[in-house]
Amino acid sequence: MNRAAIACLVFVCAAVVGRAYAQQDFSQVQMKSTHVAGNVYMLEGAGGNIGVSVGPDGILIVDDQFAPLADKIRASLKKLGEGKLKFVLNTHWHNDHTGGNEEFGPEAPIIAHDNVRKRLATEQKVFGRVFPPSPKEALPVITFDHSLAVHFNGEEIRAMHYPHGHTDGDSIIFFTGSNVVHMGDDFFSGMFPFVDLDSGGDVEGLTKNIEDVIKKLPAGVKIIPGHGPVSTIDDLKLYHRMLVETTGVVRKRMSEGKTLNQIKAEGLPDAWKSWGNGFIKTDQWIELIHRSLSK
Repeated sequence: MNRAAIACLVFVCAAVVGRAYAQQDFSQVQMKSTHVAGNVYMLEGAGGNIGVSVGPDGILIVDDQFAPLADKIRASLKKLGEGKLKFVLNTHWHNDHTGGNEEFGPEAPIIAHDNVRKRLATEQKVFGRVFPPSPKEALPVITFDHSLAVHFNGEEIRAMHYPHGHTDGDSIIFFTGSNVVHMGDDFFSGMFPFVDLDSGGDVEGLTKNIEDVIKKLPAGVKIIPGHGPVSTIDDLKLYHRMLVETTGVVRKRMSEGKTLNQIKAEGLPDAWKSWGNGFIKTDQWIELIHRSLSK
């Protein structure tokens, strides 16, 4: 990989893993609340989408964006319900999903996969950007290996680990009564995803995981992606098709002996052209696939 490509990927990665780092002015961020279904809402601000369960037992949140947004998140939660925050679930370790842990950890126990705690507790690097160990109060205090259930607000909220997708610590959260699923960054709705190869991510693993999730989803399910609008199972199926087809294109060209630059020059089918308008541009998605297949 040449220096220009590395510099470009560093910039893009910074936008994905820490979307608001480029602006730093969190005072300008506005929180938006959307009712998804049942007890579940979605909050948008800066960083990954936050899932919220509101009901008689209190409030549970899935991911918490950035620490400077904590008061805005609290204000938004208060509008949804007067109950106390009881649990925080993390879908993976990236700062735009766990940056608020240090604020919310003292208020409620944080739950995540084992690898999330391991990565938050140690220095991490993403394309050269260093993320220092998180403070103690930001670390998950309840961790699990394969799955975990929280019985809350009249439904089972089930967290299931899917290995080597976006990272090695991904969890997908099923709100079984509300018929809502929070996918974390395993799902970038309508755009090419960021796959963190340095944190155990894998493009083919992600594709297999999405296929498995689709098989588990009931009819009429509403899906909260890590980034993008509330989505449907058809949106997720299209995303899976994109993963299969674009990976297949790159794999075929690699088998023909073409270089990365040649593969980039040929691009991807027009059907996926608009998907490069998100965090990850078409060239960068091709490079992520190439790197993943080359491991």
